[in-house]
Amino acid sequence: MFTGIIEAVGKIEKIESKSGDKRFTINVGKLDMSDVALGDSIACNGVCLTAIEFDEHSYVADVSGETLGLTSLANIAVGSEVNLEKALTPTTRLGGHLVSGHVDGIGEVIAIKDEARSIQYDIKAPAELAKYIAKKGSITVDGVSLTVNEVEKDVFKLNLVPHTLQETTAKNYQIGTKVNLEVDLIARYLERLLLGQATESGSNIDYQLLMKSGFVK
Repeated sequence: MFTGIIEAVGKIEKIESKSGDKRFTINVGKLDMSDVALGDSIACNGVCLTAIEFDEHSYVADVSGETLGLTSLANIAVGSEVNLEKALTPTTRLGGHLVSGHVDGIGEVIAIKDEARSIQYDIKAPAELAKYIAKKGSITVDGVSLTVNEVEKDVFKLNLVPHTLQETTAKNYQIGTKVNLEVDLIARYLERLLLGQATESGSNIDYQLLMKSGFVK
């Protein structure tokens, strides 16, 4: 588990093809590796990766075909900057929200606008994820815990303050940039609880069901 509070911006040093999978070597920048052990999880752009080798400057992780197929890591290049966060511990401050490191889908930056000293990003989410995104709710974008300012259908807006821009890869976003999205875990569990049991693919959660269950009046 992670918090979505980025600890360092790293850089992809090497990408090796391994029988359909890939092996990444990632320079960790200012990330403190002194407490990292073999097999620890380090999130890379919001993707939970296992450190199979490491030193004070970098770590190596295998990325499966499944992960490549579901995240933006499939198209990342050597030299690209990435957001890094070590897995939380029982004493970690939960400054963001609970993040699993399991990407739900890939979004796309469709608009960028200056807002005083902040920057507003409009991101288009996959249609099947839109129902989990709520105004003032939490969402993880490339591993960064962020608050949704507005949402309309499958497009949501974010305002990033200067500190977040400085400490993450968001400063590099352009229109068309693909980003890893993880929706709030609570939204997914709430849907499961309201449904009460496993159902066929797709969800029948709607406003009437929320009213009947006492969540809205």
